[in-house]
Parts: sequence; structure tokens; C-alpha cells
Amino acid sequence: MFALMLAAVLSFPATVLGQAKPTAKTATAAQARAFIEKAEKRLKELSIQYAQADWVSQNFITDDTAALSADANKNLIAATTEFATQATRFDGLKLPADVARKLLLLKLSLTLPAPKNDAERSELANLVVSMQGDYGKGKYCPDGDQNKRLDLGALSRILAESRDPKQLLDAWRGWHAIAPPMRQRYTRFVELANKGARELGFADSGAMWRAKYDMPPDAFAREVDRLWLQVKPLYDALHAHVRAKLREKYGADVVPENGPIPAHLLGNMWAQQWGNIYPLVSPPEQEKTFDLTEILKARKTDEKEMVRIGERFFTSLGFAPLPQTFWERSLFAKPRDRDVVCHASAWSIDFKEDLRLKMCIEITEEDFQTIHHELGHNFYQRAYNKQPVLFQDSANDGFHEAVGDSVALSITPEYLKQIGLIEKVPGVEGDLGYLMKIALDKVAFLPEVRPAEYNKAWWELRKKYQGVAPPVARSEAEFDPGAKYHVAANVPYTRYFLAHILQFQMFRAMCREAGYTGPLHRCTIYNNKAAGAKLNKMLEMGLSRPWPEALEALTGEKQIDARAMLDYFAPLKAWLDEQNKGRKVGW
Repeated sequence: MFALMLAAVLSFPATVLGQAKPTAKTATAAQARAFIEKAEKRLKELSIQYAQADWVSQNFITDDTAALSADANKNLIAATTEFATQATRFDGLKLPADVARKLLLLKLSLTLPAPKNDAERSELANLVVSMQGDYGKGKYCPDGDQNKRLDLGALSRILAESRDPKQLLDAWRGWHAIAPPMRQRYTRFVELANKGARELGFADSGAMWRAKYDMPPDAFAREVDRLWLQVKPLYDALHAHVRAKLREKYGADVVPENGPIPAHLLGNMWAQQWGNIYPLVSPPEQEKTFDLTEILKARKTDEKEMVRIGERFFTSLGFAPLPQTFWERSLFAKPRDRDVVCHASAWSIDFKEDLRLKMCIEITEEDFQTIHHELGHNFYQRAYNKQPVLFQDSANDGFHEAVGDSVALSITPEYLKQIGLIEKVPGVEGDLGYLMKIALDKVAFLPEVRPAEYNKAWWELRKKYQGVAPPVARSEAEFDPGAKYHVAANVPYTRYFLAHILQFQMFRAMCREAGYTGPLHRCTIYNNKAAGAKLNKMLEMGLSRPWPEALEALTGEKQIDARAMLDYFAPLKAWLDEQNKGRKVGW
């Protein structure tokens, strides 16, 4: 996923020292251009400093590295606040289109708005680093035994592989126990961030985030609701079937007939991707054709070769190979001698060629797909690196996620055969099983709620949208949102909902460009230069134009539309509707 670091690198401009401050009446277009050019130059300098410090902080978690990262982040936050305020003096001027857009983006660029008060800015920066550090260092000791310390990776494997409801519950509770110590800091963090947003003229940080989509915040909220209503029948059908199969497996005492599904049973620590329970819910007539995890392990594929395979996908589309520094500076395996933030993330350190991947890779099908996704970020970053600094980002934050995901949709059996990982492509009789496996990750993820609430509201929202409930009683003594990386790291979450819609729209467009006419779920764009050129045309635009124009460059459409996703899963939806006859759909 796109790291908080990168959001900060792209979001925090810097101060212009000694610059005159013309009033709105005396300001000129020439002064506006000079202002933004100096801002971008300073932005690049401070962003590189922060990127380097944060890379070290996340890869060598100590109090000292956290302090260095917090200090660099504080400088960026302080400068951004000053710049965003100064940019308003050019409001109302008739400006060249590129200058006007840069000034607008500058005022909307803050992921983390900070108060003007220097002490509060420092406090906010330290809070962010400390919560990220606690998340990265999080461990659970079963029965209090310090010799059995389990990190998130080990606990996630239990959630993925165990079918013992007691063991699943213990692992779920163990990880969520890392979060309550963050609660007081997070409460203060929210206070400071909202204060910073208000000082910039927004109601709160959430309103500021929603203003970043080339439309008014209220219009954007309506757009998200429209998209959710498009896909909700598909999600409801999948939820009803999964609930019924889990009830068969674990019994009526564990899974209700009509209510929400207990979160610890869905194969994922946050119950947002359900692919690990595929064997429990797969179409019964489908025989298992191949196990990619076992194939990769049998071939003794190591972490670097997993990444090499992903790189070759992009070079087959016509993209240049990754620079040598990528292979020298990235983190591919979890070190044995220290804690690191293992959450997968793609980094652009210098706005040019210093691209990196940070990921504790395991030799699994899931990580095989994640690598293709993360490299999508890296190739996107390089594609727009000729743009000015303020335009070096995706068309909107959902695009960055969608590009990687649309590429990962090409990891079909056809692709695996072309690269020699399987010998034979399964027949159409296996399509329902394949679609079910994809849906358990892609469709199950759709209603994941924005992780910026507290415990009671958090679970109320998860029940309303996901049909998921806590497996045990929770109180305000807990802080379950904090067990989610994106809360500790202050990552806006709507991007992932948008990405899960956009990826299918982008994928369909690339398949059409490749001349593919069969069922969408069987398409792969691997080794198709025409599809790669079409994709690159959009990637190179970065944030230089409003996102509808970028979407049009790839798809020919200016509106995000879920029909491609519904078309992709149409055979599965028909099957689910048959299975759900006589069952309650909903909760």
C-alpha cells in the first residue's frame, strides 16, 4: 500500500524564507509563479530529508530513529502550514492554468494538517511516529510467556490457517491488545489535526480529505454513496453465502443465522479480505487445480525472485527495468535482528529514480499478488517523475491503489502458464472457484469503513456496512481501530474503496486495448505493448490534470463506474443467488 511516508513526501511543501508577502490587491501572476517555483524547490529538499529519515525509522525502529523522523516530519508540517496559508494571497487572480492548479493542490495537499503553534506541531509529529513505532513493534505473548512472542505476521498466519475458533479468538484478541495504549495519544492526535484543519478553513480533517477529489466534498460523498449502491447487491450475496458456510463449519453457537459474522472467523486480522477461508466457502463441485504457494515453494523461489517476476510483468508491457539502486536499497525479507514496519509499501525517495519496496515477503500466493500491486506504485512513481513536484502523484489517491490492483487482476492462470509456473490452464469448469477466490478479497473489502472512529462507533459502522461484529464484548477501554495500520499511520482510507472500483474499469480498458474479447476474468495483459502504452499515457500525467481526464486517457470514460466490476463477477453473482435461495440476505 502507498506508504504514509510517500503521502507526506508528496503532501508537505516547505517554507520560503525572506519572501515578500504581497496583499491580494498588489499580488501579480508573476509573483504567484515565483512563489510556487520556490515552494517546489524547497519542497523537494525537505521531502527527501523526511523520506530518508522515515525510511530509517521504519527499518530500524529505535527511539533515536523515531526522533529523527519526527523532527524531519515536523519541519515539513510547519512549512506546509505556512505555505498553504501564504497561497491564499493569490486567490482571485487570473493565473496560468498550471500555476492555478499548483496553488490549489498546495492548499489541499496536507494529509496531516498541523496547528500553527510550533509546540503543537512538534507534538503532532511525535505522536504520529510513536504510534507507527508501537504498531511496528507490536507483539502478543500467549499465556504471558515472553518466550512465545508473536508478531503480526505470526498472528496473521494463525487467522489464515487455523480452523480452531478458540485459537482464532486468542490470536485476534492478542493483536488487538496492542492498541489500547495508543488511545490517549490518538485522541490528542485527532484534536491537533482537526485544529490544524480548522485553521486552514475546513470543518475538520475529514472534510479536508474529502475536498481533494476535484469536486466539492458533499458531491464527492454522494459519488461514493452512488458507487456503494451499485456494488452492494454483490457484497450482500457474498456475505450471505459466507455466513451460511461458516455456520455449517463452526455451528450455531459461534455464527448467527441472520446476524453479522464474527470478525475472527474470516481469515484476516481485520476481516476485510476473506481469501484465506476459500476452502470453507468454495463451490463444492470445483476441484482444486493448483496451489501457487506450493508451486513457488517447490521451486525454491526466494524473496528477490518473487520481485523479479513482478518486474518482468511490467517490462513485458514495455516499461524499462527498475534501477539497480532499487535492488540494493529495498527491504524484501524481515530481518532476524530487529523490528521493522512490515506493512508493504512502495517508496519514491528523490522524485526521480530512487525507488524502493519495503516488504517482509513470504513465499505465498498472497504476497506474489501483493508484489505485483506494490510494483504498480513504483512504476507509476517513475512514469510521472518528469512532472513538477506538485504534480508527482496519482490523479487522485485511489488511482495509485487501482493501478497496482488492475495489474494484479492479470495474475490469471493464463499468465501463470505463460511464465511457466503452471503447465495447463484449467478449463471453464473452474471459473466459479477462481471468481470466488478473487471475490473473497476484492468484494469483501468494499465496505471497509473509514478507520477514524472510536470503539463504539467503529463497530457500529462495521456492522452497518460490513455485516461484521466483534467476536467478544468490547468496551471503550479498548481501541480496536488502532490495531489497523492506517489508523496508527494516519492514511486516508477512501482511496481503497475507490481503487477497488477503478481497478476493474482500468483492467477492462486495458484488455480491450489488447484486443481481448473473452470473459473479463480470464484476461491478462501480460506481454502486450499496446495495453502498456495506453496505461503509461495515463501514468505520465500524474496529478497534472483533474482525475476525470486521467481516467478518460486510459478508459475513454470520465466517471467512475462499477459496471466493469459487476461484469467481471457476473457468473459468480448468478451462482450465489442460487445458493442463497431460502437464506436471509443482509443482517
